Amino acid sequence: MERFERLAQAAQYDISCACGPSTGRRRGPDDRWIYPAVLPSGEQVPILKVLLEGGCERSCGYCAQGSGGGPGAVAFTPEELTRLFFELHDSGRVRGLFLSSAINNGPRRTMDRLLATAELVRRRGFRGYLHLKLIPGCSDDQADRAMELATRVSVNLEAPSAAHLRRVAPAKHFEHDILRLMRRVAKAEEEGRYARSGQTTQFVVGAAGETDRDIGTMSAFVYKELRVRRVYFSAFQPMPGTPLADRPPTPLVREHRLYQMDFLLRRYGFSIEEIPFDEQGQLNPSCDPKTLWAKRHPERFPIEVNTASLEELLRVPGIGPTSAQRIVEQRRTERIRTEAALRACGARVTMALPYVLLDGRRPKHVQLGLFGA
Repeated sequence: MERFERLAQAAQYDISCACGPSTGRRRGPDDRWIYPAVLPSGEQVPILKVLLEGGCERSCGYCAQGSGGGPGAVAFTPEELTRLFFELHDSGRVRGLFLSSAINNGPRRTMDRLLATAELVRRRGFRGYLHLKLIPGCSDDQADRAMELATRVSVNLEAPSAAHLRRVAPAKHFEHDILRLMRRVAKAEEEGRYARSGQTTQFVVGAAGETDRDIGTMSAFVYKELRVRRVYFSAFQPMPGTPLADRPPTPLVREHRLYQMDFLLRRYGFSIEEIPFDEQGQLNPSCDPKTLWAKRHPERFPIEVNTASLEELLRVPGIGPTSAQRIVEQRRTERIRTEAALRACGARVTMALPYVLLDGRRPKHVQLGLFGA
């Protein structure tokens, strides 16, 4: 059990299995490293998240696994980890598996061990959520087999460009080890093959000296060109004994703003050119990017909630995809005339009121100057 504790805890820093931002990294109620993964349907399921092997042969500056600070030679055999997973699954504590590994004796050998574990899990009859990491530098055939077995796959970019990656992970090749695999998954999905839920990726934020614009530009690229389902962001936290141990930690508010930017790109119809970066290419830590965009475009507001298009509603601070759709549905039968009616649609009215008209009228609080646009 000590081995499980060490390898499960070591897996916490990879959040690209839809487990949420850094603030959500915590033990489950039974004091094990079990996480709520969000399925494509929106359903949350508890998953076991664990490394198959620790003590990486690569010395990435942000990771303790290759610096002597990780689990070292601690490892499971595929059979051992399969048995452990089914003990947790059959007792009702987990419903899915996120499987990754440190790299030892080369990426192909490491990927073979991950595939052997996944094959055992599927052979024993498990048909639920299985997330497999593609080890940077693994072969095309191994990536194809992972897509056959997994519900979702991922390979972490970690940095937004080859130059940034060299600063923190000089042993990884940005194009051959990472983008090649992501392109292969995208092509397979485009052709209707393999991974049922596509691929995700992750950035380590602040380790390589990148700007928010650098990360945003690469995020927009992988969404459009590589069919990535989700981009995740992990605020850099220095690990003792690593080359970057003396670098200050990245504030979690920066990670939070990047997730807000990501929602604008992924669900609100914003282009990367519309994201309000400052002159240094950073997001404003004191104001969310959607509100800042609205403040910079007073010519777009106020909009009439009873006639605005869905796209226009999505530009209003405090109105998201769900509340925008509810507004569209509500006004088919009854006009939205009051703040209470807007709130009933799910809008955050304190944010939205400065930017809307309710049946042709500015909300009372805005008229009184209690909100500023």
